[in-house]
Amino acid sequence: MASSSLPAPAPAPGRAELLKAFDDKRTGVRGLVESGVSSVPELFRHPDPYGSIPLAPPGASIPVVDLSLPPHLAAAAAASAARTWGFFHLVNYHHALPAAADAADDYPARAFAAVRAFNELPAAERAPHYSRTTGGVNYSSNVDLYNSPAASWRDTIQILLGPNRCPDLADRIPAACRAEVLEWEALATAVARALLGLLSQGLGLRPEALEDASCADGKLMVCHYYPHCPEPERTMGLVPHTDPGVLTVLAQDGVGGLQVKHQDEDGKISWVDVKPVPGALVINVGDLLQIMSNDKYTSVEHRVVMNTREEPRLSIGIFFSPGKRGDSVFYGPLPELVSSENPPKYRNFTMSEFYGTFFSRDLASKALLDNFKLSS
Repeated sequence: MASSSLPAPAPAPGRAELLKAFDDKRTGVRGLVESGVSSVPELFRHPDPYGSIPLAPPGASIPVVDLSLPPHLAAAAAASAARTWGFFHLVNYHHALPAAADAADDYPARAFAAVRAFNELPAAERAPHYSRTTGGVNYSSNVDLYNSPAASWRDTIQILLGPNRCPDLADRIPAACRAEVLEWEALATAVARALLGLLSQGLGLRPEALEDASCADGKLMVCHYYPHCPEPERTMGLVPHTDPGVLTVLAQDGVGGLQVKHQDEDGKISWVDVKPVPGALVINVGDLLQIMSNDKYTSVEHRVVMNTREEPRLSIGIFFSPGKRGDSVFYGPLPELVSSENPPKYRNFTMSEFYGTFFSRDLASKALLDNFKLSS
């Protein structure tokens, strides 16, 4: 009898093929959960998700800045938090809002409910929105999916709110959350303007200095949805990173997971839980504000850890950055903060160079500021 041989098994798909197969489904991490996965796929497994840096004791917390305080006291508190932590909770922020916004605490809750509703639509209704080309709005999983060594357990609606806002931007936002996220944008922008004024005063400058210098009408909103994870110890919601912009205004729901890296007065470094505070926003300094303040304010690493709860986590962040762009518009340390005794620590650059450097690397890379530092 003639011998027969079985065909050689097909080679296992490589990482690039697996990434493309995941992306081509157009349903994100939520789609994995819907499919009933009981373990985290290899693409999402981080070799050492939570590293060797310890968690801070339970009582540790980021500072609180109260906008109901007299302006000079609020400015001092915001400046102190920006110098020592780079993060703070903002309470009584309705003091920065238009008088008509009389139910300010309800606005983030409405936006969360709407974003959750979109993410929990049937897969066939979400998929048409899934894209990696922005066009002003896109829904996808992991902005650095093809650059990072391991993907994170989240999906995101990303909305480019300026500069050069698309005339039909509202029509491109999924109808399930359109009105609510645009409503929240208007209020968060008022909060950001008030904070830039306080942080300017904290540097000894006129209140308009930071906003005039940064023209912080470059706005990007990210609506993050972190589905329930079957193996939270194997992956992350967001890897450690710093935000590139001037200022970030973040609303987070009650699930928790955000952590900030902090070095105390004794030099000890730990991760500090940013536990949700009802009625509070989370504010953090971005890389551009650290540069503009000539290192007076600090942009610090933060991450999102997975939790064992059955419910998803939601957060909505707006990154404020300079709206003036172009090859003849340069940014760097504010001239008012530079002297022979305090020379500039960073060189000047354009926004195209800055963001070109940011998007050419994976999110976890810590080298962004180093690209613009002057040798001492």
